[in-house]
Amino acid sequence: MFLLASALFLGFLHGLGADHLMAIAALSVNGDRAASRARALAVASRFAAGHAVLLGAGAGLIVLIGWSIPPHVERGGEMLGGALLIVMGLVTLQHLFAHRARSTEHRALIPEHSHLPTMIGAAFAVSSLRALAMLTPFGAELGTAPLPVLLALIAVFAAGILMSMSLFGVVLAGVLSTKALARVGHGAGALVGLSSVVLGVAWIVTA
Repeated sequence: MFLLASALFLGFLHGLGADHLMAIAALSVNGDRAASRARALAVASRFAAGHAVLLGAGAGLIVLIGWSIPPHVERGGEMLGGALLIVMGLVTLQHLFAHRARSTEHRALIPEHSHLPTMIGAAFAVSSLRALAMLTPFGAELGTAPLPVLLALIAVFAAGILMSMSLFGVVLAGVLSTKALARVGHGAGALVGLSSVVLGVAWIVTA
């Protein structure tokens, strides 16, 4: 029971990684405050689902069949995550400027029912797939544990990710609905976009 609780907690912390939260925030930014609030919940839940499913199912399958992932795949995943943060930041800034120029014509950055957050969440999971498949978050001593135990730990870890990212979506939706943010307007969105670019560059440099 202690191992499962630890796996849940570690997965929860993993979901609160700066790159994950910044990606969700960048995808949620929009010129219309009410629409952004609804989309923040949808984006966070879809991003979390894509990330948790690929990471949990992928790592579980790798452990099950006894494969190993080369280190360059992990580095490539880090580079991909950084590149996606840069692209999302630039697209967010472009969208905000376009919306400001055409205040009477508004189009959402992320269309309703889009699968893009799910795919991006899955892409961000690539960098952590090798570490989870090697059971790094749980410690090397678990390498000899029974296979059902290992698969259960991975599944609970993924559930923790789903919980923390979904919770962040709820919090972000609440922030987007505040009157204070409405007064800040495009400045807050521009700050998110710029921060996403800066974090993406730092992620690539340090990968």
